[in-house]
Order: sequence, then structure tokens, then C-alpha cells
Amino acid sequence: MDIAKWTLITGWIFVLIWIPIVILSNRKTHPKALFVLFFAEMWERFSYYGMRALLTLYMVNVLFKGLEGADVKALSIYGSYTAMVYLFPVIGGLIADKIFGFKKAIVFGGILMMLGHFTLAIEGSNLLFFTSLSLIIVGNSYFKPNISSYLGTFYEANDPRKDGAFTIFYMGVNIGSFLATLTCGYVGQEINWHYGFGLAGIGMALGVIVFLLSGKILGKNTGLKPENTILPAKRPFSLSWDVIVYLGTLIMIPICAFLLDQNELMSTLMLIITIIIIVYLIYEALRNPDKIAGQRLLVVIFLFFFHAIFWALFEQAGGSLTLFADRNIDRMIGGSEIPASLFASFNPFYIMILAPLFSWIWISLNKKGNEPRTSIKFFLGLFFLALGFLVIVLGGKFFSSAEGLVPMAFLAVLYFFVTVGELCLSPVGLSMITKLSPPKIVGFVMGAWFLSISLGNKLAGVIGTLTASEGNVGNETAQQSLINYTNAYLIWGVVVVGGFAILLLILTPKLNKWMNGIH
Repeated sequence: MDIAKWTLITGWIFVLIWIPIVILSNRKTHPKALFVLFFAEMWERFSYYGMRALLTLYMVNVLFKGLEGADVKALSIYGSYTAMVYLFPVIGGLIADKIFGFKKAIVFGGILMMLGHFTLAIEGSNLLFFTSLSLIIVGNSYFKPNISSYLGTFYEANDPRKDGAFTIFYMGVNIGSFLATLTCGYVGQEINWHYGFGLAGIGMALGVIVFLLSGKILGKNTGLKPENTILPAKRPFSLSWDVIVYLGTLIMIPICAFLLDQNELMSTLMLIITIIIIVYLIYEALRNPDKIAGQRLLVVIFLFFFHAIFWALFEQAGGSLTLFADRNIDRMIGGSEIPASLFASFNPFYIMILAPLFSWIWISLNKKGNEPRTSIKFFLGLFFLALGFLVIVLGGKFFSSAEGLVPMAFLAVLYFFVTVGELCLSPVGLSMITKLSPPKIVGFVMGAWFLSISLGNKLAGVIGTLTASEGNVGNETAQQSLINYTNAYLIWGVVVVGGFAILLLILTPKLNKWMNGIH
């Protein structure tokens, strides 16, 4: 049996043992709803990360194979795609707040994403490819922010279990990612690209089914449309607001397909939307009659930018780091070569191992009164991210072979430190939004928080192009590509991220004051 098959089988066995351990060890501490949403999100992330593991490799090796600047085009589309995946949740969160409620938004979004993955499984034109990605983008806008916001409704605002709950929830995300990277990555690269995309669609279908079958556990009166919402009485053609949303969704699909192939336009749009959203959040913070609530919202705005920088480098995993693994990592073990897509499984594997530990650490430190404040956790996230990229830079500059290949241990260590940084920052950020946001706009603020990830993903595409070959793929030597990667990672991953970490440390006392007792 080759190493890829062995890794795939071992990974599934590990997860089937690990999930019951996580549930049984936390079932008395947390409500059952956490575990329902855990499984729904797990399968949704299986679909997303399964497709993501293949996307850049598929574009470079199939869709744009042999074209001039294939790397740049693929990484630009990847950046635009992932940016829109996290951009439109701003709208999806607002629609859930005002019209659909959490439950309806989650189901509708899940169905759209399922259709997108299944159409990716059909071998066809570039138009079909972009339409498939658009279905996933629009569907994700309803699913992603609202399942996180919905989980927050099962806990009180300052519940000490909340950070731990979101860490467990985040582990569900990464179990799905781990299984997807191993399964879809292997099937896509070793058997057929479109079979890998089809498996991602099956994962999304399972996520929707799990959610629909768990109504009794979630409760009939949870996640519904807010009763006190006031909507404009005037409606186009006297249509109901639900129908207006459905029609708007259909219109957005071709718009997204167009934007995927328009990199400069997408960058301009991102900048305009970011400015509008930030100005609106500042307006909401300053006009709030409750000074404390306004200051807490200002903390979210400040951390927005640090969050974006984190994801700009973290999301190299689906773009330039995947190509780096393909071209500059020694992937041979015992005469068998590991597919490049499988290396992304390091991150979710570490999450599964470390997430319960972090959940326990935060709760234990909270009981002793020593839990780090949110801003310090964000600082730690940036610090470990920079440390991870420092490792790969050192590996590339001092430990590479004459052929320009770096031992895979350096990539494993990079993913370890990046994962530690992610656990300090990402699930804590989701929890923070549910604690610091004014209740009436929590869905919108959660969507705005995903906008920071969107901005980071677009920056990730820009940074990724700095590592890319300027000509046809295969024209440059491994030594040349290694220089491109290590130089870009040194500047952006080490110097820029490290500088932002120091700046955040300086701002921490002021941010802690504005949080007014919230940790």
C-alpha cells in the first residue's frame, strides 16, 4: 500500500475514535445543541476544504495548463474566490437578522453550496467552473455567519464556557477539513479531479441533513426570525421579503461568476465595501446611547485589521503553500510520493489534537483569574504565525538540497506554529463577536467579522502572486522558485506579521479598557 492510501485510511480511523472522545468528555459541560452544530459545520467544512485542497492545483495543472502566467491567474482567482466566500456573509448575516432567522438561512445556504459542489463534479467549460464557484460563494454567505451566531444564542454573553464551546466547534470545522484534505485531495489528484469535487458535494449534503434532522435538540423556538424586526413597508412589485431575497440571490450568482475573472475590479470592490462597512460600524459605535456598548464595538473594529493580516498569511495554505509543497518539498517516503494536496491536512490534524487542550486551558485559567484577555490572544496568534513562516524561511535558505527541495519536516513545523496561532485567535474571535456586539446587529457584525477574513484572503492572493512564476509553469527551476517563496515569506510572513504583533501589544491596554470587563 502506498503512503497516500495508508495516510487516508489511518486518518479516518483516527477521526472515528477521536470524535466520541470529544463528545463524551464535554457532554455534561455544554448543551447538546453544540454537538449538533459541530456535526453540521464539520460536514460543511468537509465540502469547502475538500474543494479548496484541489482548487489551485486544478487550475494550474488542468484549467490553465501551459498558459503564460498560469500561476498568477490561478492565485488571483483563488484570492478572489476565497475573498468573496468571506465577503458576502455580511449580507447573509443581515438577512438572517431581519428576514430569515438563523435556521432558514443555514438550510438555504447549505443547499446552494451543495449544488455548487455537485456542478464542479461535472467536467465542462470555464463558464460552468465559475458558475459552480459562484453557487458556493453565495450559499456560504447564508451558512457561514449564521451557524456561528446561532451557536452563540445557547450561551449567556459572559459565560466562561463560551470560548471553550467555540474552540470545540472550531475543532468540528477542522475535523471536516482534515477528512476532506485527505479524501478529496487523494481522490482528486490520484483518480479524477472531478470525483474529488463530487465528494465535497456529498459532504455538504450530509451537513444539511444533520441540521434538518436535529430540530428537537435545537428547539422549535430557536433560530427563528426576530419578532421585533421592522422592515420597510414598500416592497418592489409588492413581493414578500423572502421572495425578494430569493430573486436577489439568483442575480448575485452571475455577478460573482463575472467578478471571479476580474481581479482588479474585485480588488477595488473589496476596498470600497471594507470602507463602507467600517464607517458604518464606527457610526454605530459612536451613536450608541450606551457608551460601554459603543466602546466594545470599537474593539471589534480595531481587531478587524489585525485579523485580516493574520488570514492574509494563513490562507497561503490553499494557494502558494500548496504549490510550494508541489514544487519545493521533498515528498518521497519509502519510494512513495505524497500528493501535494495532502500536506494541508497538517493544520486540521493539529487542531484536533490541540483544540481540547486549548479549551481546557482557557477554562482553567479563567477559574484562576489568569485567562489572557482577547487582545493578548490575538497577539499570540500573530506571534506564532510569524514564527511558523520563520521556520520555513530558515528551511529554504539553509536546509534545502541542491535540487531546491526542503525536508517536509519544516512544512510540518510551520503548520504546527500556524495552528497554535490560529487556536489563539480564530475561535476566540468568533466568541468575542457574540460577546461584544450589540444584540440587535450581532448577525451583521459577525458578517463584518468574516469581511476581515475576506480582506485577508484577497491580500493572500496578492501575496501569493509574489511567489508565482512569471511564465509557463515548469519553465523555472526548483532553485528559482524556492528563492521566490522564501523571499516573499520572509517579508510578509515574518517582518510584516511580526510588526503588526508588536503594534497590537502596544495597543492592548487601551483595548482592554474599552472591553469594560468582557474577556
